[in-house]
Amino acid sequence: MNTSSFLHRFALLGAALLVSSLLPAAHAQTGGILPLVSVGEKWPQDVESYVIKVSAQDAGKPIGLEIYSPTFNLADYVDGRRGAGYFGDELYKKNEPFDTVFTLSGPNGTVIERKYNMNREHTWESLYAGGLPAGTYTLKVNSNGDGKNSFALRTAAPFVLETSDFTVNARDTEQNALLAARIRVTPEWVGQTVGILNYDMDGPREAESWVVQPGGQRIDLTTSDNGKTATDSFKITPEMVGEWQVFIRVLPTTRQYSNAIRYSFRLGDKPTTAVVGGFTPPENIKLQNQLLVDIVDPQGRPIPGATYGLVGDSSVRPILPPGWIPVSSSIVEGKGNILSPTEVRYVPGYNKLRFVARPTAGQLTVDAVALYGNQRIPLSGVPFQVDSKTLTTPTTLALPPGQYPVQPVPIAGSIFQPPQPGIVTDNATGRVTIEYRVLTEVTLVTMPDLLNACDVTQLIATAKTDFTYKLPARLKLNLPSGWSSDYPLELNGEFSAGQPLRLKTPVRVCRTDTAEALLDPVGLQTTGTARVRAPGGANVSRNVQGGARASLRKDIQPLERGYLVTLTLTVDSTLENVRITDVLPVGGSTPAIRGTVGVKDGPSLANLSLRPEGDSIVLSRVIPGTYVIAYELFTDQPADRVLTAPDLAW
Repeated sequence: MNTSSFLHRFALLGAALLVSSLLPAAHAQTGGILPLVSVGEKWPQDVESYVIKVSAQDAGKPIGLEIYSPTFNLADYVDGRRGAGYFGDELYKKNEPFDTVFTLSGPNGTVIERKYNMNREHTWESLYAGGLPAGTYTLKVNSNGDGKNSFALRTAAPFVLETSDFTVNARDTEQNALLAARIRVTPEWVGQTVGILNYDMDGPREAESWVVQPGGQRIDLTTSDNGKTATDSFKITPEMVGEWQVFIRVLPTTRQYSNAIRYSFRLGDKPTTAVVGGFTPPENIKLQNQLLVDIVDPQGRPIPGATYGLVGDSSVRPILPPGWIPVSSSIVEGKGNILSPTEVRYVPGYNKLRFVARPTAGQLTVDAVALYGNQRIPLSGVPFQVDSKTLTTPTTLALPPGQYPVQPVPIAGSIFQPPQPGIVTDNATGRVTIEYRVLTEVTLVTMPDLLNACDVTQLIATAKTDFTYKLPARLKLNLPSGWSSDYPLELNGEFSAGQPLRLKTPVRVCRTDTAEALLDPVGLQTTGTARVRAPGGANVSRNVQGGARASLRKDIQPLERGYLVTLTLTVDSTLENVRITDVLPVGGSTPAIRGTVGVKDGPSLANLSLRPEGDSIVLSRVIPGTYVIAYELFTDQPADRVLTAPDLAW
């Protein structure tokens, strides 16, 4: 498969940079490009592996991961000869396939995987030019086939490629010193041992390798033999702290066009990484088939954590982090078709695409009401907390979709239940209403509460609350029968904490009873009682021939629903058929009714035989002594009209 058909699969995420800005200086590469190499068979390291670390502050910056000569160039080494621009690609079995797979993966899985086959040129390719979320990413290179594929890697600043074990390809066309790696020795390493290992350098006639320590001191490394490993150990002293540079040079006495050599770095007995890669492209070569992809918000700012993927060979789709909604897509440079806000099809070549997305966002409205009777009174200025913010009602705030608990602030004179969390969905407004149930009370005082019949008392009805907001109210007095007033019995107004609502009304009270105070709209009620002193009694006495004497006294006592009538009869002789005349009062809304008549006390009840007859009470036979006769009188007449004069006969 032609290499260029793969070059369009993945590219830049984030803001595109000019190609020139992605080219770091050739660091100490006095002899030009030092290729890395992936050997297909018969090599101790089957997969070459490199690490790219993306810090939180560098997340989203273009990593500019580029490759020189990722394909296997069939013209590089043909019929035992090296071609022009020889880079080290060698196929040991003719007419057999060879391919190399480059896979970049990270915390969220594979970022990009590209397979390069054979061609007849060395190209400069963009593997992944975009930004990445913070994390550690691994680039693995794996070749399949009997041969080796030489290539070079680089990244844009501030990113670097690190590895502890890797393979380079030294060529006899470059008999100058080439930088293989840079080791950063830190103060924490003092007292520990650093090991530098090389494998299969094929002896001292082929190449030489050395390390340059801080201060410019050169220390030659042991040259490994064919299929062997050589190790050099260094006990770290404070003078060694800093950057070490590892170089290699092919000697004029070499017998090979190229030599694959494996380096390893150890701190104690554990792998430690060094920085590798970095190259300057040869002159007169252009970056081929680069795809730059911007994924930005509506203000043009790169979206952290956004990336992209391919559909087939020529369609790009953005991969958005949670909480983002696609808005649009466009082709900034290049050719292709816009299929939707989430897909663009492009023609291979130099392309720059842009996807715009917006954060999902909705709104949450929070208000408060006072539950007062059957009314819901809006409350303003009530503080509450949501999303770690303190606000006051009513308010509407923009929030990402999700559930948001709302924490009310207590208000004196009320109670509340914590409301259900507010639910925010994209492009919609959720609502939370904080409900405060108001606590009120009503009292009723009579001053005075003990008075003579039909005297005037003052009723004071008061509505109270500790609630700080004003509440509308109506106070109403309900008077029983026998109570009357020429003043208003209702009052409309407002009350709140420290400002009660009072209704003061003079009332004429002619009987013991209870008045009621009612607070609307809550329907709260209470009562107040006034007692009327018992009115004076009525007396009658009779003397008859023969010396018999009798006297009768009538007393009344107000009750809740009427009066208690007491008749006290005193005789000094035995009398037959004594008749007590006790006329009931007249008037009122309903006729007066006499309750059951009974004898409460007396010297003998054996032959008394009490029986009511109309307005009279007849006693068959009484013996000397005092008798108390009582009954309840049901009437709505005032006390001064209830007391009628009795009469006595026998």
